[in-house]
Amino acid sequence: MKYGKLGSSKLKVSRVCLGTMTWGKQNVQKDADEQIDYAIDNGINCMDTAEIYSVPPAKDRYGNTEKIIGNWIKANPTKRKKMIIFSKISGRDVAWIRKGGPITGKSIIKAVDGSLKRLNTDYIDLYQLHWPNREYAHFNRHWIGNADFSTIKEKKEDKNMLEVLQALQECVKAGKIRYCGLSNESPWGIQKYIQLAREHDLPKMVSLQNEFSLIHSKDWPYVVESCEINDIGYLPWSPLGGGVLSGKYANGKKPKGSRWSFAGRHGTFRDQQGVHDAVKKYVKVAKKHNITPSQLALVWIDQFSWVTSTIIGATTMKQLKENVDAFEMKVSKALLKDVDAVLREFPIPYA
Repeated sequence: MKYGKLGSSKLKVSRVCLGTMTWGKQNVQKDADEQIDYAIDNGINCMDTAEIYSVPPAKDRYGNTEKIIGNWIKANPTKRKKMIIFSKISGRDVAWIRKGGPITGKSIIKAVDGSLKRLNTDYIDLYQLHWPNREYAHFNRHWIGNADFSTIKEKKEDKNMLEVLQALQECVKAGKIRYCGLSNESPWGIQKYIQLAREHDLPKMVSLQNEFSLIHSKDWPYVVESCEINDIGYLPWSPLGGGVLSGKYANGKKPKGSRWSFAGRHGTFRDQQGVHDAVKKYVKVAKKHNITPSQLALVWIDQFSWVTSTIIGATTMKQLKENVDAFEMKVSKALLKDVDAVLREFPIPYA
């Protein structure tokens, strides 16, 4: 396993990060325990969660994933130091989380304390803002015109961001969190947090967790440029495009227990013809090069030096092992050339 520094932090994270959002809905405690133990045994030292998990989120499952991780920590207290735990505070518009309110200084303090309790730990290594308070173009809203940026008022955002940073500093000083990061952010948001932290001597954001895959590569080049210049670690989530890049949803299939068999908060927004057309060709490329479609999607991401750690998730141990094995594979120029040809044909397959 390869390791790299997480942005400007002192954390050295594995090239693979264990995603956990299915735990508590698609997976139970026993499944999670097996996945965590396998991850540690194979050199994976970071694990990503959030207060809103499990996914698809629901009021009666709020915090389930953190609780499952907390149960593992309680049963394996000496192994806590082997894991770098990432968690996140949810943003606005989730009715059952702080009445759907935005991220504020007070909500940061409350959310951190809640996560610590559920995780059965004294500290969180990386605490992230799950999505912005302002209008944003993420999830199924990245197509032209789907977001109205004219609604964003800079002074209002500055005031809120400053309040958030001050609350994060309070948590850092109290030893509750070690570092802070962003998720589902834009270059403007990244730069604002960097600027305010510098001006007011507050915690610097050390990472960015955004969606990135063969069917969602829009972070190149501008978000990546902002991360590189500001020494921010880039953490791609959904590298398999919600599972569709594995090929399992071909021809309208929705296997029982799979992600697409559940109603998601944003709907099954990747279930579009352009996606299926692109995946069909990626599956052919994978077959040509004797690897699985999932491994093809993962090795493509892993080739980029600006990727710090790819967040992978799995509902079965077979899937997890297959995905982890991808990071030990050598990537040929011929494979990358074939992948690039498909990507050029389908640069934005869903909107």
